[in-house]
Amino acid sequence: MSPSSILRRHRVAALLGAALIISPVVVSFAQSNAGLSTVAATTQTPVPGITAPNGSFAPVIAVTKPAVVTITSVMKAQAEDGSPMGGNVPFDQFFQQFFGDQGMPMPKTPPQQQPQRQEALGSGFIVGADGTIVTNNHVVDGASSIKVTLDDGTELPAKLVGHDAKNDLAVLKIKADKPLPTVKWGDSDRLMTGDQVLAIGNPFGIGTTVTAGIVSARGRDLHSGPFDDFIQIDAPINHGNSGGPLVDVNGNVIGINTAIYSPNGGSVGVGFAIPSDQAEKVVAKLMKGGDIEYGYLGVQIQPVTPDVASAIGLDHPAGALVSQVTDGSPAAKAGIETGDVITGFGGQEIKDPKDLSRAVADVSPGAKETVDVWRKGKAMQISADVGRNADDQKTASNGNEGRSPSAEQGLRVPSLGLGLTDLTPDIRDQLNLANNQHGAVVARVNPDKAASAAGLQPGDLIVAVDQTPVKNARQANQAIAEAGKSGKKSVLLLVDRGDAQIFVAVPFATG
Repeated sequence: MSPSSILRRHRVAALLGAALIISPVVVSFAQSNAGLSTVAATTQTPVPGITAPNGSFAPVIAVTKPAVVTITSVMKAQAEDGSPMGGNVPFDQFFQQFFGDQGMPMPKTPPQQQPQRQEALGSGFIVGADGTIVTNNHVVDGASSIKVTLDDGTELPAKLVGHDAKNDLAVLKIKADKPLPTVKWGDSDRLMTGDQVLAIGNPFGIGTTVTAGIVSARGRDLHSGPFDDFIQIDAPINHGNSGGPLVDVNGNVIGINTAIYSPNGGSVGVGFAIPSDQAEKVVAKLMKGGDIEYGYLGVQIQPVTPDVASAIGLDHPAGALVSQVTDGSPAAKAGIETGDVITGFGGQEIKDPKDLSRAVADVSPGAKETVDVWRKGKAMQISADVGRNADDQKTASNGNEGRSPSAEQGLRVPSLGLGLTDLTPDIRDQLNLANNQHGAVVARVNPDKAASAAGLQPGDLIVAVDQTPVKNARQANQAIAEAGKSGKKSVLLLVDRGDAQIFVAVPFATG
């Protein structure tokens, strides 16, 4: 995929047109219903009916548009190297990682001149008649001052009440001399593909604009964070729409316009919004001020595929497979092990890895929760103390880097299409492995066999077969052969790849 096709968080630098791009990292949040009633008490009654008799959306827009605002953020001054002074360094790293010199970053300050300030535009919407406003975090991130322009043209200074970079949400507060028009939260869980929606915001700073479309898809995972659950829409949204509301035909906010997928920087009919049911909980906490604390378990997890389920004896693919446990983490202290399948957390069924991430999100750090685990053919329960997730505690990568050992000889596993070899001092050095690491090195992978289709690569280190550790190629080969003789449809391999461990289920050849 080309850099220009990466998802873009869209904020426009006034006059310059620079696109601000950010990666949403949604991890978890401590569940609390406090503050939700405050929002509801200050919002308006939804618009009755669907549309006017002639099919117009005018009745909906008449009620919702007055509550949509334009947000102007004065960004912190830049140093001579072009980086924000006191700004968001991780954001700069993301920008360079995905866009390089493209994307029109803020210009560098000319030598021997004072750093220049920049203004950036975004959108937001009023949820409280007292002046409470919701927007995206990236619209106000790094701002030294914030100004809100109401629909009637009134300009007011705004205070940042709370923000959450991982959910990309922020709450602002303005003081007005009269009650302000508001919009009401809707129920995004009731949305269906094909439902009509309206996106409202200030694209490119030209003024409040309304676009119409439908829900194109639900539950989109953009691989930008463990909580991705975006609503995909075809209603045109562009730079400057960030933070504006996505409303249904009853005038209720069912999403927050946040990202676009575009090869050219403009709308191509593929936009994404944060669901209101996700945003409303976060906003309720942000209204209390400050940041949100995240729960932390300390496991690397992956989906349970049908092949994995078959290999470990589960009757159907469900849960989150633990491929690695962080040393000293709450999971390690609780006794959770590599190879466990977490099927429940805190009384909630876990169907996939994202279910587990969200379940942990709903628990306050320090709480004790029950974890339902499937381990080596048996169900069990474990009690775990949920920790606090610091910014540097992130899910480990899948380790996609391939590595090619120099060994030419090794044991062959014809049924899988693998060539295995032992660890030698030279191979250990090439793969940068510690002396206490053991296993069977994948020397060759037949591109026409099951191992290749399952994703195994030369340089992978197989450390366990069907959750039993192996020290060398012969042990691995024997364990795989025994799994095949037992009548299993697939064998589960634990693979050390780079800085991560992953489970790979490889089906045996049939016929």
